[in-house]
Amino acid sequence: MSRRPRRTPRSTADMSLRVFHLFFISMSVVLAAFVAAWDGQQFAADRTVTSALTAVAALATGVGLAFYGAAFQKKMRRIR
Repeated sequence: MSRRPRRTPRSTADMSLRVFHLFFISMSVVLAAFVAAWDGQQFAADRTVTSALTAVAALATGVGLAFYGAAFQKKMRRIR
């Protein structure tokens, strides 16, 4: 006769991998937005191509991560 292990209630400090992933994506989007804004200001000050390209790349990365986060959340809803 096999005994099933006793389940303990989850504490409020536990975080699922899904929640952590969504949190990490959202923080990455915020960081990309700050980098894009900072490099946009750098471009306004010194007019270098490097600043412009970095600002555009950071903005594109933020938009891409936002779309990825939305697709990930939609996929996780479908799985559960």
